[in-house]
Amino acid sequence: MSEYEKIYGYARVSTREQNEDRQIVALKEMGVPEENIYLDKLSGKNFERPQYKRLLRKLNKKSVLYIKSIDRLGRSYRDLSEQWRIITKEKGADVVVIDMPILDTRRERNLLGTLISDLVLALLSYVAESEYRTIHQRQAEGIAAARARGVKLGRKPSPLPPNFHEVYQRWKNKKISVKQAAFECSMPQATFYYRAKGYKNTNLINE
Repeated sequence: MSEYEKIYGYARVSTREQNEDRQIVALKEMGVPEENIYLDKLSGKNFERPQYKRLLRKLNKKSVLYIKSIDRLGRSYRDLSEQWRIITKEKGADVVVIDMPILDTRRERNLLGTLISDLVLALLSYVAESEYRTIHQRQAEGIAAARARGVKLGRKPSPLPPNFHEVYQRWKNKKISVKQAAFECSMPQATFYYRAKGYKNTNLINE
């Protein structure tokens, strides 16, 4: 019989559209019961995740936690290191990273084994955070380059109401207030003002 009373698994995907099946299969192959697998569909930028918090309350010295890869636990180097400390030191549980066998706290429970695990964890968590930042930097650079080429990003604005031109003309000539104009166009005042400014800039009307 295993020395561990409870075997747990943790999986995470960044969005609800992403598929967690590969992680779940890997956890089950390690012997984790399905009812002991906790899944969050949230970003890894922090540990404000409901299922992770539930899992953390379950861990103790007689439990082992499996995760498929270190970035499924988290991406922030500082936060990831802190959570690793909480799990292994405060809770006393063991952790097994399936894709990185050296990160298995069940092995070599001595000072050297702990030192090696801590060093590898520090390196991997730093790499995970660096990759995450690089991806976001490239995305930002791609958006900036697209805008520089005149590519319009974001959702296409909704069509203007049929009476917009007539209402706009009366508002522009100060015959009605922006509040009245917005009411007649069935839109908030800020939206009317924004659309009116864009309408003017398109040169669809003669100033």
